[in-house]
Amino acid sequence: MILTAIGIVMIYSASAIYANEQMKDSAYFLKRHLVYLSIGAVLAYLASAINYRLLRKHAKKILGFVMVLMVLVLIPHVGHASGGARRWFKVLGFSFQPSEFLKLAIIFYFADFLDRRKEYLSDLKRTVAPALFVVGICSGLVFLQPDLGTAITVALVAFLLFFVAGFKVVHLVTAILLALPGLAYAMLAKPYRRKRILAFFNPWEDPRGVGFQIIQSFLAFGSGGIFGVGLGQSQQKLFYLPESHTDFIFSIIGEELGFLGAGAIVALFIAFVFAGMVIVMRSPSFFSQLFALGLVGLIGLEAVVNIGVSLGALPTKGLSLPFISYGGSALLVNMMAVGFLINISKELPLE
Repeated sequence: MILTAIGIVMIYSASAIYANEQMKDSAYFLKRHLVYLSIGAVLAYLASAINYRLLRKHAKKILGFVMVLMVLVLIPHVGHASGGARRWFKVLGFSFQPSEFLKLAIIFYFADFLDRRKEYLSDLKRTVAPALFVVGICSGLVFLQPDLGTAITVALVAFLLFFVAGFKVVHLVTAILLALPGLAYAMLAKPYRRKRILAFFNPWEDPRGVGFQIIQSFLAFGSGGIFGVGLGQSQQKLFYLPESHTDFIFSIIGEELGFLGAGAIVALFIAFVFAGMVIVMRSPSFFSQLFALGLVGLIGLEAVVNIGVSLGALPTKGLSLPFISYGGSALLVNMMAVGFLINISKELPLE
Protein backbone atom coordinates (compact mmCIF):
# COMPACT_ATOMS: atom_id res chain seq x y z
CA MET A 1 0.00 0.00 0.00
CA ILE A 2 2.87 2.35 0.75
CA LEU A 3 4.52 1.60 -2.61
CA THR A 4 1.21 2.14 -4.39
CA ALA A 5 0.67 5.47 -2.60
CA ILE A 6 4.17 6.59 -3.57
CA GLY A 7 3.39 5.55 -7.13
CA ILE A 8 0.31 7.80 -7.26
CA VAL A 9 2.32 10.82 -6.13
CA MET A 10 5.34 10.15 -8.34
CA ILE A 11 3.33 9.39 -11.49
CA TYR A 12 1.66 12.78 -11.22
CA SER A 13 4.94 14.49 -10.42
CA ALA A 14 6.79 12.81 -13.31
CA SER A 15 4.04 13.09 -15.93
CA ALA A 16 2.13 16.32 -15.26
CA ILE A 17 4.18 18.63 -17.52
CA TYR A 18 4.44 16.08 -20.32
CA ALA A 19 0.72 15.31 -20.09
CA ASN A 20 -0.17 19.01 -20.16
CA GLU A 21 1.99 19.52 -23.25
CA GLN A 22 0.85 16.43 -25.16
CA MET A 23 -2.68 15.77 -23.86
CA LYS A 24 -3.67 19.26 -22.65
CA ASP A 25 -4.47 17.74 -19.26
CA SER A 26 -1.78 17.64 -16.59
CA ALA A 27 -3.65 14.87 -14.71
CA TYR A 28 -4.18 12.66 -17.80
CA PHE A 29 -1.87 9.84 -16.71
CA LEU A 30 -2.85 10.19 -13.05
CA LYS A 31 -6.55 9.75 -13.87
CA ARG A 32 -5.89 6.66 -15.97
CA HIS A 33 -3.61 5.25 -13.28
CA LEU A 34 -6.36 5.70 -10.68
CA VAL A 35 -8.81 3.83 -12.94
CA TYR A 36 -6.37 0.94 -13.26
CA LEU A 37 -5.71 1.09 -9.51
CA SER A 38 -9.45 0.82 -8.79
CA ILE A 39 -9.78 -2.19 -11.09
CA GLY A 40 -6.65 -3.67 -9.54
CA ALA A 41 -8.12 -3.30 -6.04
CA VAL A 42 -11.18 -5.29 -7.12
CA LEU A 43 -9.01 -7.98 -8.73
CA ALA A 44 -6.81 -8.14 -5.63
CA TYR A 45 -9.88 -8.64 -3.44
CA LEU A 46 -11.22 -11.38 -5.73
CA ALA A 47 -7.80 -13.08 -5.80
CA SER A 48 -7.67 -12.99 -1.99
CA ALA A 49 -11.18 -14.43 -1.62
CA ILE A 50 -11.34 -17.12 -4.33
CA ASN A 51 -10.57 -20.75 -3.55
CA TYR A 52 -7.36 -20.94 -5.55
CA ARG A 53 -7.05 -24.65 -4.88
CA LEU A 54 -10.25 -25.28 -6.82
CA LEU A 55 -9.04 -22.89 -9.52
CA ARG A 56 -5.87 -24.94 -10.06
CA LYS A 57 -7.78 -27.64 -11.97
CA HIS A 58 -8.23 -24.99 -14.67
CA ALA A 59 -4.52 -24.06 -14.75
CA LYS A 60 -4.00 -25.53 -18.23
CA LYS A 61 -7.08 -23.76 -19.60
CA ILE A 62 -6.00 -20.44 -18.10
CA LEU A 63 -2.53 -20.69 -19.62
CA GLY A 64 -4.01 -21.83 -22.94
CA PHE A 65 -6.40 -18.86 -23.01
CA VAL A 66 -3.60 -16.38 -22.35
CA MET A 67 -1.45 -18.01 -25.04
CA VAL A 68 -4.33 -17.58 -27.52
CA LEU A 69 -4.37 -13.88 -26.61
CA MET A 70 -0.61 -13.81 -27.19
CA VAL A 71 -1.17 -15.12 -30.71
CA LEU A 72 -4.07 -12.76 -31.43
CA VAL A 73 -2.11 -9.69 -30.37
CA LEU A 74 0.42 -10.43 -33.13
CA ILE A 75 -2.26 -10.21 -35.84
CA PRO A 76 -2.43 -6.82 -37.63
CA HIS A 77 -5.64 -4.84 -36.95
CA VAL A 78 -6.31 -7.05 -33.92
CA GLY A 79 -3.32 -6.23 -31.75
CA HIS A 80 -2.29 -2.59 -31.36
CA ALA A 81 1.20 -1.61 -32.51
CA SER A 82 3.27 1.22 -31.07
CA GLY A 83 6.97 2.04 -31.31
CA GLY A 84 7.65 -0.91 -33.62
CA ALA A 85 6.11 -3.45 -31.21
CA ARG A 86 2.73 -5.17 -31.28
CA ARG A 87 1.96 -5.90 -27.64
CA TRP A 88 -1.41 -4.35 -26.78
CA PHE A 89 -5.16 -4.73 -27.16
CA LYS A 90 -7.19 -1.53 -27.19
CA VAL A 91 -10.52 -1.69 -25.32
CA LEU A 92 -12.69 1.41 -24.72
CA GLY A 93 -9.69 3.71 -24.96
CA PHE A 94 -7.62 1.65 -22.54
CA SER A 95 -4.89 -0.80 -23.49
CA PHE A 96 -3.68 -3.98 -21.86
CA GLN A 97 -0.75 -6.31 -22.50
CA PRO A 98 -1.50 -10.05 -22.52
CA SER A 99 2.20 -10.71 -21.85
CA GLU A 100 1.77 -9.30 -18.34
CA PHE A 101 -1.03 -11.78 -17.62
CA LEU A 102 1.12 -14.54 -19.12
CA LYS A 103 3.54 -14.09 -16.22
CA LEU A 104 0.79 -14.82 -13.71
CA ALA A 105 -0.68 -17.68 -15.76
CA ILE A 106 2.65 -19.47 -16.22
CA ILE A 107 3.46 -19.25 -12.49
CA PHE A 108 0.06 -20.75 -11.64
CA TYR A 109 0.44 -23.44 -14.30
CA PHE A 110 3.91 -24.53 -13.21
CA ALA A 111 2.97 -24.55 -9.53
CA ASP A 112 0.25 -27.06 -10.44
CA PHE A 113 2.40 -28.98 -12.96
CA LEU A 114 5.39 -29.39 -10.63
CA ASP A 115 3.17 -30.39 -7.72
CA ARG A 116 1.52 -33.11 -9.83
CA ARG A 117 4.91 -34.36 -11.07
CA LYS A 118 6.85 -33.99 -7.82
CA GLU A 119 7.57 -37.73 -7.77
CA TYR A 120 9.13 -37.50 -11.25
CA LEU A 121 11.07 -34.23 -11.15
CA SER A 122 14.23 -35.94 -12.40
CA ASP A 123 12.43 -37.64 -15.28
CA LEU A 124 13.72 -35.93 -18.42
CA LYS A 125 11.01 -37.25 -20.73
CA ARG A 126 8.03 -37.02 -18.40
CA THR A 127 8.68 -33.75 -16.58
CA VAL A 128 11.77 -31.75 -17.60
CA ALA A 129 11.33 -31.75 -21.39
CA PRO A 130 7.58 -30.86 -21.32
CA ALA A 131 8.25 -28.05 -18.83
CA LEU A 132 11.07 -26.59 -20.93
CA PHE A 133 8.89 -26.89 -24.05
CA VAL A 134 6.12 -24.80 -22.44
CA VAL A 135 8.67 -22.19 -21.33
CA GLY A 136 10.10 -22.05 -24.84
CA ILE A 137 6.69 -21.57 -26.47
CA CYS A 138 5.61 -18.87 -24.01
CA SER A 139 8.92 -16.98 -24.18
CA GLY A 140 8.89 -17.28 -27.97
CA LEU A 141 5.42 -15.72 -28.24
CA VAL A 142 6.57 -12.79 -26.10
CA PHE A 143 9.77 -12.44 -28.13
CA LEU A 144 7.77 -12.18 -31.39
CA GLN A 145 6.06 -8.99 -30.19
CA PRO A 146 9.07 -8.19 -29.85
CA ASP A 147 9.72 -7.94 -26.10
CA LEU A 148 13.01 -9.58 -25.19
CA GLY A 149 12.99 -8.25 -21.62
CA THR A 150 9.64 -9.83 -20.73
CA ALA A 151 10.59 -13.05 -22.55
CA ILE A 152 13.71 -13.34 -20.37
CA THR A 153 11.66 -12.53 -17.25
CA VAL A 154 9.17 -15.32 -18.01
CA ALA A 155 12.01 -17.80 -18.50
CA LEU A 156 13.86 -16.72 -15.33
CA VAL A 157 10.79 -17.04 -13.10
CA ALA A 158 10.05 -20.47 -14.57
CA PHE A 159 13.64 -21.61 -14.00
CA LEU A 160 13.44 -20.35 -10.41
CA LEU A 161 10.45 -22.62 -9.85
CA PHE A 162 12.21 -25.54 -11.56
CA PHE A 163 15.29 -25.13 -9.39
CA VAL A 164 13.39 -24.84 -6.11
CA ALA A 165 11.06 -27.71 -7.04
CA GLY A 166 14.05 -30.01 -7.42
CA PHE A 167 15.05 -30.27 -11.07
CA LYS A 168 18.56 -31.59 -11.50
CA VAL A 169 21.05 -28.77 -11.87
CA VAL A 170 22.62 -30.52 -14.86
CA HIS A 171 19.28 -30.38 -16.70
CA LEU A 172 18.85 -26.67 -16.01
CA VAL A 173 22.44 -25.81 -16.91
CA THR A 174 22.16 -27.81 -20.14
CA ALA A 175 18.95 -25.97 -21.06
CA ILE A 176 20.61 -22.61 -20.40
CA LEU A 177 23.66 -23.50 -22.46
CA LEU A 178 21.46 -24.63 -25.35
CA ALA A 179 19.49 -21.38 -25.14
CA LEU A 180 22.53 -19.08 -25.01
CA PRO A 181 23.28 -19.07 -28.79
CA GLY A 182 19.67 -18.15 -29.54
CA LEU A 183 19.70 -15.46 -26.86
CA ALA A 184 22.96 -14.03 -28.18
CA TYR A 185 21.54 -13.96 -31.72
CA ALA A 186 18.34 -12.29 -30.49
CA MET A 187 20.36 -9.61 -28.68
CA LEU A 188 22.70 -8.91 -31.60
CA ALA A 189 20.48 -9.49 -34.65
CA LYS A 190 18.56 -6.22 -34.30
CA PRO A 191 20.56 -2.97 -34.58
CA TYR A 192 18.67 -1.27 -31.74
CA ARG A 193 19.47 -4.14 -29.38
CA ARG A 194 23.16 -4.03 -30.31
CA LYS A 195 23.13 -0.30 -29.62
CA ARG A 196 21.54 -0.87 -26.21
CA ILE A 197 24.27 -3.33 -25.28
CA LEU A 198 26.97 -0.90 -26.42
CA ALA A 199 25.26 1.94 -24.55
CA PHE A 200 25.28 -0.16 -21.40
CA PHE A 201 29.07 -0.43 -21.52
CA ASN A 202 29.73 3.12 -22.71
CA PRO A 203 26.71 5.44 -22.99
CA TRP A 204 28.97 8.46 -23.57
CA GLU A 205 30.03 7.07 -26.93
CA ASP A 206 26.64 8.21 -28.29
CA PRO A 207 25.39 10.78 -25.77
CA ARG A 208 22.72 12.22 -28.09
CA GLY A 209 21.56 8.85 -29.41
CA VAL A 210 21.19 5.50 -27.73
CA GLY A 211 23.16 6.61 -24.65
CA PHE A 212 20.94 9.66 -24.08
CA GLN A 213 18.39 8.02 -21.78
CA ILE A 214 20.81 6.42 -19.34
CA ILE A 215 22.97 9.57 -19.20
CA GLN A 216 19.88 11.62 -18.31
CA SER A 217 19.11 9.04 -15.64
CA PHE A 218 22.62 9.48 -14.22
CA LEU A 219 22.09 13.25 -14.19
CA ALA A 220 18.82 12.80 -12.30
CA PHE A 221 20.47 10.74 -9.56
CA GLY A 222 23.46 13.08 -9.42
CA SER A 223 21.22 16.13 -9.09
CA GLY A 224 19.24 14.53 -6.27
CA GLY A 225 22.17 14.07 -3.91
CA ILE A 226 21.30 12.93 -0.41
CA PHE A 227 18.02 14.74 0.20
CA GLY A 228 16.78 15.46 -3.33
CA VAL A 229 15.79 18.67 -5.08
CA GLY A 230 12.28 18.48 -3.67
CA LEU A 231 9.01 16.84 -4.69
CA GLY A 232 7.86 18.18 -8.06
CA GLN A 233 11.14 20.04 -8.69
CA SER A 234 12.78 17.57 -11.10
CA GLN A 235 14.50 19.08 -14.13
CA GLN A 236 14.98 15.78 -15.97
CA LYS A 237 11.25 15.26 -16.37
CA LEU A 238 11.14 18.46 -18.45
CA PHE A 239 11.46 16.47 -21.71
CA TYR A 240 15.04 15.40 -20.96
CA LEU A 241 14.50 11.88 -19.59
CA PRO A 242 12.27 9.73 -21.84
CA GLU A 243 9.77 7.37 -20.13
CA SER A 244 10.13 9.33 -16.90
CA HIS A 245 6.73 8.18 -15.56
CA THR A 246 7.10 4.54 -16.69
CA ASP A 247 10.41 2.68 -17.01
CA PHE A 248 12.59 5.42 -15.47
CA ILE A 249 10.37 6.69 -12.67
CA PHE A 250 12.97 5.51 -10.14
CA SER A 251 15.36 8.09 -11.60
CA ILE A 252 12.84 10.86 -10.89
CA ILE A 253 12.44 9.53 -7.35
CA GLY A 254 16.21 9.70 -6.95
CA GLU A 255 16.27 13.28 -8.23
CA GLU A 256 13.32 14.64 -6.25
CA LEU A 257 13.66 12.62 -3.04
CA GLY A 258 17.40 11.97 -3.15
CA PHE A 259 19.39 9.01 -1.92
CA LEU A 260 17.19 8.74 1.18
CA GLY A 261 13.99 8.53 -0.88
CA ALA A 262 15.44 6.05 -3.36
CA GLY A 263 16.90 4.02 -0.49
CA ALA A 264 13.48 3.94 1.18
CA ILE A 265 11.97 2.47 -1.99
CA VAL A 266 14.63 -0.26 -2.02
CA ALA A 267 13.98 -0.94 1.68
CA LEU A 268 10.24 -1.26 1.02
CA PHE A 269 10.83 -3.82 -1.72
CA ILE A 270 13.18 -5.75 0.56
CA ALA A 271 10.45 -5.76 3.23
CA PHE A 272 7.92 -6.93 0.65
CA VAL A 273 10.14 -9.81 -0.49
CA PHE A 274 10.91 -10.77 3.12
CA ALA A 275 7.20 -10.86 4.02
CA GLY A 276 6.51 -12.82 0.85
CA MET A 277 9.21 -15.36 1.68
CA VAL A 278 7.69 -15.85 5.14
CA ILE A 279 4.48 -16.87 3.36
CA VAL A 280 6.45 -19.16 1.04
CA MET A 281 8.35 -20.90 3.84
CA ARG A 282 5.25 -21.42 5.99
CA SER A 283 2.82 -22.43 3.24
CA PRO A 284 1.16 -25.75 4.05
CA SER A 285 1.50 -27.44 0.65
CA PHE A 286 4.07 -27.83 -2.12
CA PHE A 287 1.66 -26.22 -4.62
CA SER A 288 1.05 -23.12 -2.51
CA GLN A 289 4.78 -22.79 -1.78
CA LEU A 290 5.64 -22.80 -5.47
CA PHE A 291 2.78 -20.45 -6.34
CA ALA A 292 3.77 -17.96 -3.65
CA LEU A 293 7.45 -18.21 -4.57
CA GLY A 294 6.69 -17.47 -8.21
CA LEU A 295 4.65 -14.38 -7.29
CA VAL A 296 7.28 -13.02 -4.90
CA GLY A 297 10.08 -13.87 -7.32
CA LEU A 298 8.34 -12.09 -10.19
CA ILE A 299 7.80 -8.84 -8.31
CA GLY A 300 11.25 -8.95 -6.71
CA LEU A 301 12.97 -9.67 -10.03
CA GLU A 302 11.16 -6.85 -11.85
CA ALA A 303 12.04 -4.41 -9.07
CA VAL A 304 15.72 -5.42 -9.20
CA VAL A 305 15.84 -5.14 -13.00
CA ASN A 306 14.07 -1.77 -13.15
CA ILE A 307 16.25 -0.24 -10.44
CA GLY A 308 19.37 -1.79 -11.99
CA VAL A 309 18.52 -0.33 -15.40
CA SER A 310 17.89 3.12 -13.91
CA LEU A 311 21.29 3.00 -12.18
CA GLY A 312 23.07 1.76 -15.31
CA ALA A 313 23.91 -1.57 -13.66
CA LEU A 314 21.87 -3.53 -16.24
CA PRO A 315 21.11 -3.02 -19.95
CA THR A 316 17.77 -1.38 -20.76
CA LYS A 317 14.99 -3.98 -20.52
CA GLY A 318 11.72 -2.03 -20.58
CA LEU A 319 10.33 -3.48 -17.32
CA SER A 320 8.25 -1.24 -15.06
CA LEU A 321 8.83 -0.69 -11.34
CA PRO A 322 6.12 -2.74 -9.55
CA PHE A 323 3.33 -0.70 -7.89
CA ILE A 324 5.02 2.61 -8.77
CA SER A 325 5.47 2.96 -12.56
CA TYR A 326 2.59 3.98 -14.81
CA GLY A 327 1.39 0.93 -16.71
CA GLY A 328 -2.08 -0.54 -16.35
CA SER A 329 -1.50 -4.21 -17.18
CA ALA A 330 1.54 -4.54 -14.94
CA LEU A 331 -0.29 -2.86 -12.06
CA LEU A 332 -3.30 -5.17 -12.41
CA VAL A 333 -1.10 -8.27 -12.42
CA ASN A 334 0.97 -7.09 -9.45
CA MET A 335 -2.15 -6.35 -7.42
CA MET A 336 -3.61 -9.75 -8.32
CA ALA A 337 -0.32 -11.29 -7.18
CA VAL A 338 -0.67 -9.53 -3.82
CA GLY A 339 -4.26 -10.77 -3.56
CA PHE A 340 -3.15 -14.36 -4.11
CA LEU A 341 -0.34 -13.96 -1.54
CA ILE A 342 -2.90 -12.73 1.00
CA ASN A 343 -5.08 -15.70 0.08
CA ILE A 344 -2.23 -18.15 0.68
CA SER A 345 -1.30 -16.40 3.94
CA LYS A 346 -4.76 -17.18 5.35
CA GLU A 347 -3.71 -20.83 5.52
CA LEU A 348 -0.56 -20.18 7.56
CA PRO A 349 -0.38 -21.54 11.10
CA LEU A 350 -0.93 -18.90 13.77
CA GLU A 351 2.25 -19.58 15.76
